[in-house]
Amino acid sequence: MFGRLYDAIILNDRKWVLPTTVIATVLLILLIGVSWYWSREPAVFWVDTTEAERPAVIGFATTNTLRRVAETLLDKPGGFLSNDIAPPGLFLDNIPSWEIGVLTQIRDLSRVMRNDYSRSQSQSSEDPDLTEAEKRFFFDESAWILPPPESKYREGIEYLQRYERRLLDSNDANAQFFARADNLREWLGQVEKRLGNMSQQLTASVGQSRVNTDLAGESAATAGGGVNQRADIQVKTPWLQLDNVLFEARGSAWALVHFLRAAQFDFADVLEDKNATVSLRQIIRELEASLAPLNSPVVLNGSGYGVFANHSLVMASYLSRANAAVIDLRELLDQG
Repeated sequence: MFGRLYDAIILNDRKWVLPTTVIATVLLILLIGVSWYWSREPAVFWVDTTEAERPAVIGFATTNTLRRVAETLLDKPGGFLSNDIAPPGLFLDNIPSWEIGVLTQIRDLSRVMRNDYSRSQSQSSEDPDLTEAEKRFFFDESAWILPPPESKYREGIEYLQRYERRLLDSNDANAQFFARADNLREWLGQVEKRLGNMSQQLTASVGQSRVNTDLAGESAATAGGGVNQRADIQVKTPWLQLDNVLFEARGSAWALVHFLRAAQFDFADVLEDKNATVSLRQIIRELEASLAPLNSPVVLNGSGYGVFANHSLVMASYLSRANAAVIDLRELLDQG
């Protein structure tokens, strides 16, 4: 009797093997397909300089572009993935790194808009909508408990919309956008630091020994922290972080392409006066080139002169040239 019962159980288990295998295979294929779809980087969109049937207003392009970039961050396939705790978002790391790059640029520009673009001088009052928007964008992107970061970023977008509508309202004298050379220089200073940092991290993919230049240029300079300043520094980006660094850099470059295009419209008179429009266009061109499709299933990390490509070094070359152009542009804007 027990033998027959055992045989019945075995046969019953075998009957479920094929359906279970088929279902698991289909679910795996669907998971891979969704993961691939969610991992696609959004395309670059064109910048709007004004709303339909309305005259062009200084500051609209920058504000509208900042808002649309933030909306794309939340509304792209899969939504915002940096705080996902369930598959397939849990298993993805490239597109969340891309999101961090975009979010960093959103935070930098929103802070400059609050502190500089909307104020005529250091003693001027802050714009209330831009103040609230900046606060929302600095909410922790990795938080997944209530309130989720997506809701805070949505609120930031709403405050940007309010500021945008006030800019377009000719009867509202409180919404201001000052397209001055010193304001543009302030934001480009942030861009310069971000590009320099990303270039260093990308270049460190192959590992190298660098001369310590932390205190170069001033004989009396000192560094805190109680750490002895070594003459040489060994730097190398960990192998498991190479793709994260690359995609974070691509996210930053993607956002900067839009913000720089907007600046080309809003600061057109300043750039023309300094004969600096071509310098700005060169920065945009270098960043656009860095966003070429990655025609490889993995991020390759070959040596500098090896057989295989090194995607990090290619990206670093574009960002380094863009950074050099930013430095030149800031010097032009500083000239009287």
